[in-house]
Amino acid sequence: MKNIFSILVIIALMGAGVIAEAQTGKVPRIGFLMTASSSASFARLEAFRQGLRELGYVEGKSIVIDWGSADGNADRSRERAAELVRLKTDVIITAGANSTLAAKAATTTIPIVMAQDPDPVGNGFVASLAQPGGNITGLSRLAPEISGKQLELLKETVPKLSRVGVLGDEALPGQAQILKEVQLAAAALAVKTHFLAVQSPKEIETSFRAAAKTTADAMLVLETPLINSQRSQIAALAAKSRLPAIYMNPEYVEDGGLMSYGASIAELYRRAATYVDKILRGAKAADLPVEQPKKFEFIINLKAAKQIGLTIPPNVLARADRVIK
Repeated sequence: MKNIFSILVIIALMGAGVIAEAQTGKVPRIGFLMTASSSASFARLEAFRQGLRELGYVEGKSIVIDWGSADGNADRSRERAAELVRLKTDVIITAGANSTLAAKAATTTIPIVMAQDPDPVGNGFVASLAQPGGNITGLSRLAPEISGKQLELLKETVPKLSRVGVLGDEALPGQAQILKEVQLAAAALAVKTHFLAVQSPKEIETSFRAAAKTTADAMLVLETPLINSQRSQIAALAAKSRLPAIYMNPEYVEDGGLMSYGASIAELYRRAATYVDKILRGAKAADLPVEQPKKFEFIINLKAAKQIGLTIPPNVLARADRVIK
C-alpha cells in the first residue's frame, strides 16, 4: 500500500508539473488591427502598451502583440484581420469602426475589443452598450454627440460664423450618424454646413479649394483613417486657407492644427488594455459592457491662431485643458 501511495504521489506531482509547465509556457497572443499606419498611430499604440504595463504585462515575455496595419488602405483591413485569425490570437484589438468591421467579418469566436468606436450599436457591432452579446465589446467615444459640441466651440471662437465645411467620408461606419448630429447642432446655431467627401489623398486639397469657393468661415474635420494619416497636410491647408478648424483628437493640434475637442483617445486606448486583461482571465466579451469615455480634452494651439490672424476669445481660452503657445 505504501508503494502504491508513493507511486500515486509521484504521478500526481508529475501531472502537476506538466500542467504548471503548460500554463507557464503559453504566452497570450493578441492582435492589434488598425487601418492607419503604425507611425500615424504611434501615440495611441503607446497608450495601449502603457495600459498593459500597468496591469503587469511585459511585451515579448508575458504577452505577444501581433500588429496588423493596413497602412491607410481600408481595403487591406480584411486581409490583415484574416492574418490575425490565422495566427490564432486570443484577443483582437481594433482601432476604429473600419477595423472592427473587418475583424467581425473574419471571426465570430475570437473576442474583439474596440479601442474606440463612434457608434457601436448603430454600427451593428453590439446589441446594446450594457449587454453587447456576441464576441465584440470595448469602448465608445460618443463621436455623434461630440461633433455637435465641436460646432458649438467653433461658433464661440468665431462669433460671426455662418458657414462651415465638414470634411469626412459618409461611406464609413458611424459617419452618417455623426453628420446627422452636426446638422442638428448647425440648425440650432443658425449655421449652414457643406459636406466635403474625402476618399483619397488627392481629394483633400480639392476639398479645401471647394470650401474657399463656398466662402466657408471654418472647417470641422471628422476622423477617418485616411484623414488621420494626412493630418499634417490638413493642418497646413487650413492655415494656408486661413480657415479656423476643429478636430477630433489632439494629434492634429500637435501637428499645427488650431484646436481639438473630444474624448481622450490616449485614455481610451489605455483602458482597452483592461478589457484584454479581463478576457485573458476568462471573461466573455458578450458579458462585458461597452464603456463610455470618462475623460474629454479641449486643446488650443495659439501659434496656429496667430498664423491665421485669429484671436481666441478669453472665455473660450479659459475652458481649454491645454494651450500650446
